[in-house]
Amino acid sequence: RFDNLDGQGGRRSQELTESLFDTLGVTALWDDYGIVSDILPFTHSFPRADIHELLAPDLLHQIIKGTFKDHLVTWVNDYLELVHTSAEAAKIVADIDRRIAAVPPFPGLRRFPEGRGFKQWTGDDSKALMKVYLPAISGHVPPQMVEALRHFLEFCYLARRSVLDEDDLVSIDNSVENFHKARVIFREVGVRPDGFSLPRQHSIVHYRHLIQEFGAPNGLCSSITESAHIRLVKKPWRRSSRYKALGQMLLINQRNDKLAASRVDFKTRGMLNNSLFSLENEPLPQSLSDDGEDDDGGAVDDRDIWGEVTLARKPITSIPFDAEGLAVYFDIPSFPELVSRFLYEQEHPDLQIPLVDVPIAQCPPAIGKIRVYPSAVATFYAPSNIAGLGGMFRERIRAISSWRSGPARYDCIFVEQDENAKGFRGLHVARVRLFFEITHERRKYPCALVTWFSAIADEPCPETGMWIVKPDCARGGDRIMSVIHVDTILRGAHLIGRAGPDRVPRRLLHSDSLDAFQEFYVNKYIDHHSHEIAY
Repeated sequence: RFDNLDGQGGRRSQELTESLFDTLGVTALWDDYGIVSDILPFTHSFPRADIHELLAPDLLHQIIKGTFKDHLVTWVNDYLELVHTSAEAAKIVADIDRRIAAVPPFPGLRRFPEGRGFKQWTGDDSKALMKVYLPAISGHVPPQMVEALRHFLEFCYLARRSVLDEDDLVSIDNSVENFHKARVIFREVGVRPDGFSLPRQHSIVHYRHLIQEFGAPNGLCSSITESAHIRLVKKPWRRSSRYKALGQMLLINQRNDKLAASRVDFKTRGMLNNSLFSLENEPLPQSLSDDGEDDDGGAVDDRDIWGEVTLARKPITSIPFDAEGLAVYFDIPSFPELVSRFLYEQEHPDLQIPLVDVPIAQCPPAIGKIRVYPSAVATFYAPSNIAGLGGMFRERIRAISSWRSGPARYDCIFVEQDENAKGFRGLHVARVRLFFEITHERRKYPCALVTWFSAIADEPCPETGMWIVKPDCARGGDRIMSVIHVDTILRGAHLIGRAGPDRVPRRLLHSDSLDAFQEFYVNKYIDHHSHEIAY
């Protein structure tokens, strides 16, 4: 029945519809099955046009904008207004917005400076909010409500993978079952007294079958046609006079098609191989050159590697080139000692005792030339991200005192610990303070000066499903630091402060977030690859 979509019963079929036509009357067809008896699609008798077999998954409208944004986010706000006074509910919603606004930056992450309170939602807005919403509501709503959203997000990230096997399908089924068990909290508290007979939310029940029929839905989504809609309709509309715009829009598209065809023709003839002004030998200004230093990364067509981390192309100039000078410049007195211990570790890879127990007198002096770099680039295999040929993805990790003439940015990273351990148990989380390269005995070592984080428990948080870490500090409260080789870095990590029931200060900036909290969530929902490695 359409008023109990999740109840007992099998999938609809054309044979069932025809049998219902022959058996039931007009009223029963509409009331019990939602079928209009006097309307029959003109494709009804077409071969291979059974609508029941042609409905494919729609990640954008069923899952992202439908169940997440229109249902769950709305229900959370309804719950707050139901159990609190209007004034108190407004304060809690404002705190949720501040938590979202204070999320640290990450490559490709859309920021919400005013929280999630805006009128016009797009698919990209919903996708971005999914990445940071769970920690924002934790502590303000019942744990079971957080768990419901967590299980739904698990389903989303599993269903959006580009490659799915039988184990993934089992995990999808488990996530759907757990979501259905946890979402009853919304009925118990009075937010959904009439239940959950919602077509878009019910659709997730059929995703296993649809994946088996059509394949991984990450490449089968109405958001693909949305991009064409933007190019062919929205942009031409904005360029039109808005008066009798259809003819203007068609003319704009016609001209764009001709320009595109001309470009292909010119390129085939070799007319676009060099600069149009014959200045190919003159370097472009730094602001125009394609040095890639200011990008956040993205798809990359590189099939020769499984993963690597390399320093930026250009070092930072006008700063000291020796360890002692850099220690003063960056106010890190222990920097020369940390570099010396790193060099000792490189010379003794089979060291059996902790590095800190090695007498500093036995470590080689840090007297080589040091070049400091503003960032590093991690390239890794991430087919579920928007990757290039071969599934390769590139991500920039920054450690710079002022980024784009703004505040400092010191990103976090995953560091490989145990390649035999699964998920996050085989990783460490650190925050990069400095990227540099030191020359020692005619050999160059690309390095990173990092501070460390440790997990507070042996399992992820039962509510959010994310690991919780805290900074490693010495007895005096200073962060524990060390120098590591960039080859030990897997990729960037995203941490979100754990506020719990406490309110976030009004003036907390996103650039200060990693220094303001005592504990952090390891955000595995920041992208698909993180979800696959930080479980």
